[in-house]
Amino acid sequence: MAERDNQRGGGRGRGRDREEATPEFADRLVAINRVSKTVKGGKRFGFAALVVVGDQKGRVGFGKGKAKEVPEAIRKATEQAKRQMIRVALRDGRTLHHDMEGRHGAGRVVMRAAPEGTGIIAGGPMRAVFEMLGVNDVVSKSIGSQNPYNMIRATLDGLRKESSPRSVAQRRGKKVADILRKGNEAPAAATETEEA
Repeated sequence: MAERDNQRGGGRGRGRDREEATPEFADRLVAINRVSKTVKGGKRFGFAALVVVGDQKGRVGFGKGKAKEVPEAIRKATEQAKRQMIRVALRDGRTLHHDMEGRHGAGRVVMRAAPEGTGIIAGGPMRAVFEMLGVNDVVSKSIGSQNPYNMIRATLDGLRKESSPRSVAQRRGKKVADILRKGNEAPAAATETEEA
């Protein structure tokens, strides 16, 4: 009976079983921080982990976990990251649709779409986000806080602002072709005038 419930998706914790059964997410440990608390008998050490998780097909999330041992902290961070994932529309499955800027606290990042073959030009925590997201070509720069937590939050803030041609067309009640055509007509007109 219990087996039948699990197959149907019934019962408690049904989402967890399915999530563990399909390891579709890749994770990247970005930072690990050792913290100590001084007590009467000496010092007690704990660990804080920062992990970025993604399916490399347009979904990414980050999480932080604290524990007395490193593996437990990483496990907690990974679970939190899976719960907080966001979906980002990618152009041709390899780069961003347009340039954008993200902010969080003192962290500020600039991200730009890049032509094929550029690769990921990004530092540390931002690189981890793009790799887990599945971006192959991007140019980015962190201008501000070098704190990995702030950099990742600023990067995700920028990625949330991204809008694909499909979403813009839906919002404006037009077809995707109409929106893309307007951007492509100007260069064609310019080349015709140059030839004349």
